[in-house]
Amino acid sequence: MDYKKSGVDIEAGNEAVSKIKTLVKQTFNKSVLADLGGFGGLFSFDMSEWDKPVLVSSTDGVGTKLIVAFQAGVYDTVGEDLVNHCVNDIFVQGAKPLFFLDYIGISRVVPARIESIIEGMVRGCVENELALVGGEMAEMPDIYKDEDFDLVGTIIGCVERDKIINGAEVRPNDVIIGYKSSGLHTNGYTLARKVLFDKIGLKVDSYVEELGSTVGEALLKVHRSYYKMLREYATPEIIHGMAHITGGGIPGNLSRIMPNNCIAEINCDKWEIPPLFELIQKGGGIALEEMYRAFNMGIGYIVVAPETVADELLGVDAEAVVIGRIREKKGESLSVEMKY
Repeated sequence: MDYKKSGVDIEAGNEAVSKIKTLVKQTFNKSVLADLGGFGGLFSFDMSEWDKPVLVSSTDGVGTKLIVAFQAGVYDTVGEDLVNHCVNDIFVQGAKPLFFLDYIGISRVVPARIESIIEGMVRGCVENELALVGGEMAEMPDIYKDEDFDLVGTIIGCVERDKIINGAEVRPNDVIIGYKSSGLHTNGYTLARKVLFDKIGLKVDSYVEELGSTVGEALLKVHRSYYKMLREYATPEIIHGMAHITGGGIPGNLSRIMPNNCIAEINCDKWEIPPLFELIQKGGGIALEEMYRAFNMGIGYIVVAPETVADELLGVDAEAVVIGRIREKKGESLSVEMKY
């Protein structure tokens, strides 16, 4: 017996690392002090650029969207999804992304596949101006079966203590602005796959006219990042609250930033539901309330702000739309009221 016969190919792992080193260096900046391969990534935090810095961190994955990627043989988009998802998560508090680390758990290391995954991560890091300083690639055939793999990312960002956006400034009469998603983003794929593949009988390469693409292309559209679009407005004086619409949909995520005295009224007729969600709903016979709980339904990010700055915030994205308002809570138990 040797390690390779037991299922772990050290040489393939080394080859994969060699392939990605040049890619990863595209994300490096003056703060990165070490190449890949060390026991830890080194990032020099320049305190002179900050007054009262607060570090903001988050860890997330892309869920069973990975199964669609494997079925389609497309791996670079999920790496970009991962970065953008994590960036959005910390940006809701006004944080500037600094550096990123990834974890790839896999049944069998295929260097070209690892390279493709990292290519997407690098695109996301370059676009969001953060450094990919390290990560872990674990070949574990006894945990991950066949061609299975998992993909997880950790992001570290920073925000000034007096610039933290946490919903405390949200008040009645604020407007609620919705920014369109590119698709399912990285949530709801277990339900979507059960409906599209198991119930309807579609395949990743099935062309659907109302989608204008194959099912795989629609499902693998890259999760949008909203950071560069909105970063110059990210202060509590301009933006009172932000919500990244992930698992739990609009009601589950917007409620996380609602003060006890406020309720968010969402008018669902203010935007057009993308065809992919309609296909899933009809194909699965899913109740509308459940759709809004499982999916983003076409709104990937929400900003709550005073009406005086609404036009400016709408102007950063041609598809942004006012989807509701904040009103004073009067005995209601809910924080978000969905008007279908």
